[in-house]
Amino acid sequence: MEQLIKEYLPYVYAYRSRFFQSCEATLQMFLIAGVISFMLGLIFGVVLTITKEEGIKPCRPLNLLLDTVINVFRSIPFVILLIFLIPLTRAVMSTAIGIKGAIIPLVFGTVPFFTRQVEAALAGVSPGKLEAARSMGSGTLGLIFRVYLHEAVPDLIRVTTITAISLIGLTTMAGAVGAGGIGSFAINYGQNQQHQDIVNVCVVVLLVFVCILQTIGSFLARRTTNRKLFGRRERGHTA
Repeated sequence: MEQLIKEYLPYVYAYRSRFFQSCEATLQMFLIAGVISFMLGLIFGVVLTITKEEGIKPCRPLNLLLDTVINVFRSIPFVILLIFLIPLTRAVMSTAIGIKGAIIPLVFGTVPFFTRQVEAALAGVSPGKLEAARSMGSGTLGLIFRVYLHEAVPDLIRVTTITAISLIGLTTMAGAVGAGGIGSFAINYGQNQQHQDIVNVCVVVLLVFVCILQTIGSFLARRTTNRKLFGRRERGHTA
């Protein structure tokens, strides 16, 4: 096996230690920025949904402010956002390069997108279920957790999968401007030095990673959808 790698992927083998470090850096950026973005995006998406005029807790000033901020950051291309956030990144992380320097731009680039995805997922929740829960005495938190989030689980899994795949692309872009990771490795050791086998392997690794994410997301979405349908049928038969 080692001999085959040396023969067909000579430069990947020569820089194998740097390659594994780049894969680890990409994974770290993805996990750290992903967890932060998931929590913030979910919170902001819920806030946007419930503070609309037709929401369960209308608040026009808050909704307008959050909506405007999200639209502004969504409109900025990620490469420009990386440069724009350098002063903030240096102030918070003490550096604007490497994994630490990529986290803040990745979060700013992902949260607005995921917030809109969450908002769209929650919009599919039936108003009738909200009214039924409210008539049974559920407060704001009860409506959020027992109705909005509970009913939207399959859609939330789907939009989380879409966002995670998008985040992989952002980590690669961030690597191209000094954050490290697979993007940086593919450009510095592959494209710049004309080592095509390095570029090819980086593309394959990213494809495999995306396929794994999509498979897991699709599986979980199907399971939760089927479980909800099965639960409804059981309640129907019981009735």
